Amino acid sequence: MIFGEVPSAEAAGVRLAHTLKLPQLTLKKGRVLSATDVATLVALGVSHVSGARLEADEVDEDRAAGMAAALLAGEQIAAKPPYTGRCNLYARVPGLLQVDGERIDRLNRISESLTVATLAPWTVVTKDQRIATIKVIPFAVADAVLAGWRAEIGATPPLTFKPFQSHRVALILSVAPGTGERQIDMASSASRTRIERLGSKLALELRCAHETGALGQSIAQALAAGCDLLLILGATISKDRRDVVPTAIVAAGGLIEHFGMPVEPGNMLLTARIGQVPVLNLPGCARSKALNGIDFVLPRLLAGLPVSGDDIMAMGVGGLLHAVEDDEAAEDDAQAASPPSAPAPRIAVLVLAAGRSTRMGPQNKLLCEVDGVPLVRRAVNAACASRATQIMVVTGHEAPRIEAALVDRPVSVVHNPDYALGLSASLRCGLRALPADTDAAIIMLADMPRLTGEAIDRLIRAFDPATPSILVPEHEGRRGNPVLWPRAYFAEMATIAGDTGARGLLEQHAEAVRSVPFPDTGIFDDIDTPEQLQHARQQD
Repeated sequence: MIFGEVPSAEAAGVRLAHTLKLPQLTLKKGRVLSATDVATLVALGVSHVSGARLEADEVDEDRAAGMAAALLAGEQIAAKPPYTGRCNLYARVPGLLQVDGERIDRLNRISESLTVATLAPWTVVTKDQRIATIKVIPFAVADAVLAGWRAEIGATPPLTFKPFQSHRVALILSVAPGTGERQIDMASSASRTRIERLGSKLALELRCAHETGALGQSIAQALAAGCDLLLILGATISKDRRDVVPTAIVAAGGLIEHFGMPVEPGNMLLTARIGQVPVLNLPGCARSKALNGIDFVLPRLLAGLPVSGDDIMAMGVGGLLHAVEDDEAAEDDAQAASPPSAPAPRIAVLVLAAGRSTRMGPQNKLLCEVDGVPLVRRAVNAACASRATQIMVVTGHEAPRIEAALVDRPVSVVHNPDYALGLSASLRCGLRALPADTDAAIIMLADMPRLTGEAIDRLIRAFDPATPSILVPEHEGRRGNPVLWPRAYFAEMATIAGDTGARGLLEQHAEAVRSVPFPDTGIFDDIDTPEQLQHARQQD
């Protein structure tokens, strides 16, 4: 690049180094002077201008910035159009930014004429947030510099972006004598805020005694409901791998992976795994919404990234944190920055739990346990772990005992005094109790032990309010339960009699039925006899 003072009469094609403010005319820096511009400058008596001419082996600043940005862009990283020697990179979706700092440094050392600045590694990023900027130090970049960038970046850019994956998260809160209700509610609220900000759902919240057995049962409930990430916050914080919560995790078949982290606050975090399900035993500071150690680990897990002990021990630089002074204001800002979205359809789950279970003998089958959890509670936990907007449980036979099994579940209960008239009476009772703004209802039997929140969500995801079909789960050509019914069919369902449910309506409206593929046989398994119960226990 040839830079310097140029006589105005010879300045055609020169890029201005500085803005010229003249009477009735302003020529901005970076402008490539035209013949008309030159004539104007001469007429106004401007003898010289300061600027630059590109040489044959150079690329102008905007094109160079765009070419460099294209090398760093990818499926989840978009480059916006360049301007004044700058090109910005943005996240296409919410997620977690990974930065190879050493390679970014090597790019910046190739030439001072071309630089890239990025957000810090592991930054949680919202949709359309700027994550990096390319800047040309005016006004051109040599072809050799761009070739050096291409060689350094190769096939693996130093910026990668991991979109958040929707997880079904369980929060288990253990309680000891003297544990305050406000303390528990704060922990619940903080966890919900963290999880939902990262695009997942706090699907199940369980409260239990701070005892190994009680914690183990809660862990079993969360796993049976299909939760794929477990957060456990004990009434007392674990001080050793053999403390109450870690012992319960191991007893549930888990493996302790790492204990402690070089982050303050948050250094008592413990990580574990039960099969493929990550488990976090939270530090006490997780009761607060303020930044702490859990905020270093949770985003990575929700982006589908493994977090090893080595990863955690590498978090010490920058791990000494300052509390956020105004969490509520920060939360408001985050919500204000999120673009509004169309309201999701309001889909209820109607759990039918009123039957007499006559084929089970003297036992009420819904209170029989599979893996230590009563059938009705397993069903309700699965519903709670879904994205349904309402869970309505219809009781009948032994209603007080059924309600006692669900005493801490966030559900509505309606009693069907006519339960002896069969399934249809419970269906009518439940439909009448649903809110008027319900768009669809998933009719779910309470004796199906292998249904999970994911199974219910598979139906919810398939529902389209614009073309509301009756959605039936199907595996290898065979239909099962539960079934999703749009509101348009509620009136007809309320006229059904007998003990067959809405099966006849499926035949009457065959043209409106759409099958939803399911990967397993859980949609067929229900419990009616002692033999089926024994089989289910052996499977579990």
